[in-house]
Amino acid sequence: MSKPRLIYFDFAGSRGEECRIALHLAGVDFDDVRIPIAEWPELKPQTPFGSLPILEIAGKPPLAESNAILVYIGRQHGLHPKDALDAAYHEALMSYAEDLRHNVGPTLRITDEQQKRSAREELARNFLPTWGTNVERQLGDQPFVGGDTLSVVDIKLYMIVRWFVSGTVDHVPSTVFDHCPKLKRLFQQVGGHAGVKAWLERAAG
Repeated sequence: MSKPRLIYFDFAGSRGEECRIALHLAGVDFDDVRIPIAEWPELKPQTPFGSLPILEIAGKPPLAESNAILVYIGRQHGLHPKDALDAAYHEALMSYAEDLRHNVGPTLRITDEQQKRSAREELARNFLPTWGTNVERQLGDQPFVGGDTLSVVDIKLYMIVRWFVSGTVDHVPSTVFDHCPKLKRLFQQVGGHAGVKAWLERAAG
């Protein structure tokens, strides 16, 4: 293996996509390995924690967990604060983004339509607006979390907001974060970033 390998499902969203975007912005030439869902049961026992994404680096054990991967990329390539306390604030927001995924995730596996609707509508009434309000309080008047420079935390928050504003989560309105103007501004700034746009256009093509 001559270059890093980022392993995730063949899906242009969630934890894998944020790591792909970070690697792309860092200028890292990496193998974008996309695993079909059908191959996951066989691969799962071979992963550190039974989950993806995984970053493989020549001569090193595989690195798992999206936040760990993002922080590693950020530290290596100027996409994460050098100051320890500033970095900790960023990492707190990244952990809070994972809290959202852990709360929403179980509703993605509900097969009964009535139960799914009820669970998603409850998220839209309570958890998601509160989550957005709490993030909004951590944001300042600059385009990104750390000011005018994009960091890996911004990519992660962008992916979270994109998930919902796309309207793909049934029974959750795409306007669920409209009460959070700073978060919506961050979403627009990341989406308009030249490097992010280049990755998304390449992935779409």
